[in-house]
Amino acid sequence: SQKGKEMALHGQAIFNKIETLPKPVIAAINGACLGGGLELAMCCHIRLAAEGIRLGQPEINLGIIPGFGGTQRLLRIIGQSKATELILTGDSISAQEGRSLGLVSQVLPPDELVRQATGLARRIASKGQMAVRAALKAIRQGSELGLREGLQLEATIFGTLCESEDKQEGLRAFLEKRPPHFKDR
Repeated sequence: SQKGKEMALHGQAIFNKIETLPKPVIAAINGACLGGGLELAMCCHIRLAAEGIRLGQPEINLGIIPGFGGTQRLLRIIGQSKATELILTGDSISAQEGRSLGLVSQVLPPDELVRQATGLARRIASKGQMAVRAALKAIRQGSELGLREGLQLEATIFGTLCESEDKQEGLRAFLEKRPPHFKDR
């Protein structure tokens, strides 16, 4: 129906905004991550999971399909065959299997999850934010291009950063064996 399509498009638009944010979004998954929850996690740039959680797209069991990007993001993250299997069966997988498929980057004890996610965010925040934004742009836009075009995009973005004050500061800090003090210029 038109109402269902509009709902899906609205959900996709929200998740697309998260995926295209210029700052990284880290999902700390601590509990069942199924259906829309997994679709939300997949639009995040980095996904960490607690041991013992389950991940899946069970919508087929309700007579529907994932509507907020699950059919598209899951196949791009884990590959077509396994994504098709999970979507068509509605089965869920463990955090460990999710890590082996690249769906999550780390599996952590539940009591360490938030601390590790916060530490990761702090590590990324300590980097030059011009470079972080540029890397996210190269990864996101490049994933939609062929390799040759993606490499061109990377070279263009790299070239822009080579002219930045942050690049000069990073190089000086490296040579002087000290932490850099980036100014996002």
